[in-house]
Amino acid sequence: MIQKFNHANKINGGLKLAGDKSISHRAVMFASLADGISEIRNCLLSEDVISTIHAFKKLGCEIDIIDQIVKISGLGFLGLRKPIDSLYLGNSGTTTRLLSGILAAQKFESLLTGDDSLSRRPMNRIIEPLNLMGADITGSRDGTLPLLIRPSKKLKSIQYKMPIASAQVKSSILLLGLHLEDTTEIIEETPTRNHTENMLGLEVVNVDQKKIIRVSRRNYPEPFDLDVPSDISTAAFFIVLGLLADNCELTLYNVLLNETRTGVLQILKEMGGDITLSNIEKLNGEKRGDLIVRSSELKNIKIDKRLIPNIIDEIPILAAAGFFADGEFEIRNAEELRHKESDRIKSICSNFKNNNIPIVEFADGFKIEECKIPPTGKFNSFGDHRIAMTFSIVSMLFKNGGEVNGFECCAVSNPHFIDQINSIVKF
Repeated sequence: MIQKFNHANKINGGLKLAGDKSISHRAVMFASLADGISEIRNCLLSEDVISTIHAFKKLGCEIDIIDQIVKISGLGFLGLRKPIDSLYLGNSGTTTRLLSGILAAQKFESLLTGDDSLSRRPMNRIIEPLNLMGADITGSRDGTLPLLIRPSKKLKSIQYKMPIASAQVKSSILLLGLHLEDTTEIIEETPTRNHTENMLGLEVVNVDQKKIIRVSRRNYPEPFDLDVPSDISTAAFFIVLGLLADNCELTLYNVLLNETRTGVLQILKEMGGDITLSNIEKLNGEKRGDLIVRSSELKNIKIDKRLIPNIIDEIPILAAAGFFADGEFEIRNAEELRHKESDRIKSICSNFKNNNIPIVEFADGFKIEECKIPPTGKFNSFGDHRIAMTFSIVSMLFKNGGEVNGFECCAVSNPHFIDQINSIVKF
């Protein structure tokens, strides 16, 4: 579908966004593994998280959803049941990679499949370390879905140094290690999202600017009640819109402020963004608080490559901020963007080029140059939810508005985007 957007004249009010996607995925998984009943409040019910819920229903868990409360009757250690057919995981890379670590420990065979986009994403990055632990996982000839996971009698703990900065890869190893008596250690040189460690209460030791993360069966989850903070990656779209639009004062409530996720706030504030934090608290192991956003004049800055893993999902909307800010916006060391729901480097560059906006594409990033010809405002989502929402924001900042083709994919992470926009924007 083509979604049209008019110019945003004024932004005012407040939003309480749905729960963080990364935490929602993990909460459903850990509740399903625990022996007993757990309740998850403000769980994100986007297409990706629904894929996780459907998978665990097929694995034998009883899951009920009333409003935004998810009640799960977990099956306990090795209590999951063999599904009657393959597990279709839609577009969700998080579900696929984390679930692989869990299923590698089970006593039954399972087959993981997904949509066309997910079926192109690289899976050798989890297959190799899990098989080092004795798992029996095979993918396609190209190292993609479908994944066939057979039961193994030779599982073992390992010490593993992360070759790439990926919270999904790290978590898949931790979730297999969660089923073993001996301790598995992961050495992480570049920090990535630490929700798995936080939610399972894992031991994390800092040594010589590296993190050593330890896990064993002693960390196996027990039933819990959890209130999920709002997703900072989703909030980023509204933050950038608020900073760049005229006449804005916007409050975003109960937003996740985990230190491995706030790089986007750090960068936008260094660019001159007027972002105030209030009502900060730590609950269920995660820091959260309210964000107050006001119209600002932004200037582009050099982005430290050490922040890239922290902001990898926010780079598309940061590119939008960079386009409207003074100076040239450049991002490098972000090759991982090519392995998301779309090749996001290519998607971003194509949308800018097709709208008369000069951009230079690199293998690991891009540079947006000064635009001297009025852009046309016609964009494509490339089937990628973050690209769809990024160029929705860009459209609302153009004087004559714009449109996004294939907008429906934004339901992967935020099915209520249009309603949220309409509640705070005066067109």
